[in-house]
Amino acid sequence: MLTQLLFATLFLASTVLTNPIVGRGKSVTLSFARHLNFTGTVNILQKDQARAHELKTKQRNILHDKIPTSAAFGIPATNQAVDYVVNVGVGNPPTQYSLLVDTGSSNTWLGAGASYVITDTSIDTGDLVFVEYGSGLFIGEEFLDQVTLAPDFVISNQSIGVAELALGFDGVDGILGIGPQDLTVGTLSPDSDAAIPTVTDNAVTQGLIDTGLVGVSFEPTNSLSVTNGEISFGAVDDSKYTGSIQYTPITATSPASFYVGIDQSISYGSDSIPILNSTAGITDTGTTLILIASDAIAQYQQVTGAVPDSSTGLLRITPAQYDSLESLFFNIGGESYELIPNAQIWPRILNTAIGGTNDFVYLIVADIGSLSGEGLDFIDGMTFLERFYSAFDSENNQFGLATTTFTNAITN
Repeated sequence: MLTQLLFATLFLASTVLTNPIVGRGKSVTLSFARHLNFTGTVNILQKDQARAHELKTKQRNILHDKIPTSAAFGIPATNQAVDYVVNVGVGNPPTQYSLLVDTGSSNTWLGAGASYVITDTSIDTGDLVFVEYGSGLFIGEEFLDQVTLAPDFVISNQSIGVAELALGFDGVDGILGIGPQDLTVGTLSPDSDAAIPTVTDNAVTQGLIDTGLVGVSFEPTNSLSVTNGEISFGAVDDSKYTGSIQYTPITATSPASFYVGIDQSISYGSDSIPILNSTAGITDTGTTLILIASDAIAQYQQVTGAVPDSSTGLLRITPAQYDSLESLFFNIGGESYELIPNAQIWPRILNTAIGGTNDFVYLIVADIGSLSGEGLDFIDGMTFLERFYSAFDSENNQFGLATTTFTNAITN
């Protein structure tokens, strides 16, 4: 098997925490922590653009029978500079692993940090598994094993990738993927046509939850590490949002339709200056920033006066320009979601953590790296989702948003 892995690696290279809060009936709600784990200056934009490129090209590769790629999502969690992390038990007795949380992919895997511990519940399927994320990848063997998300939320025979090689995942053990199941097609070898049920899929099938509905609550913060997130499987947590959740269908436009994709337009300020015309893109917990098409970012720069910052890779404005900054309005499913000026900026107390200075205000709206019209023209990442409660209803093929007590927070 190791020989196969090494051969596959060479071939591919040439082609390319917390404790659970609530467990009730047929649903489970778990907390997760936000942890910005910077080891030196991190170029967030570079990482996010690489991920965006990979999300676009993944589906093209599948359609042309090439080696595909993937991404990720997750439960109680910790944000690794740009991601949320969950503690998951695997095996019986369970070994705890710290896994990144990401709605952009659906494979669950470990071995980037702590090694996989084989127990009586471990079954080697004989398949290789490979997933690429733009800013990282892993290749290894597929096992079926028991996965414990909470004491009374134990999934049997869950597919687990056990990495022999993992790049780009320092400080974590792997990924817990709960995006659409179709994202797993093409990640196995030789069973390249097989779709792997996600932890959500298996939880429904095994009667642990009634529905595949997943609710996500993030909160903005200016701390490097804090437990401030929550994921609910099988239900939404109505204590985490205000008003009601407004749902919109998953977009029919490819490649955004393969993910938690939606249609939206963006305007700026009280005069409703168009920034991005109605188009398809995705919501994604694994992307830090709000990425928009290059032509849209040019318009955003014009109305804000922002300029590129060579140290951080982000757009920057002066404190005086920030005082004049107006809201962005995201039109999704006929509803308008306001991103206030404070929500458009990186937490100022953390400027130096990304290589910036206290002289400037850094914007979290950035260039996706391509012009609009490619079928994935924006990514509403973590910094957007921290201002709203979100829900992914895979059974009804829809995505929902609601305001929260943090929508208008001035944390930054």
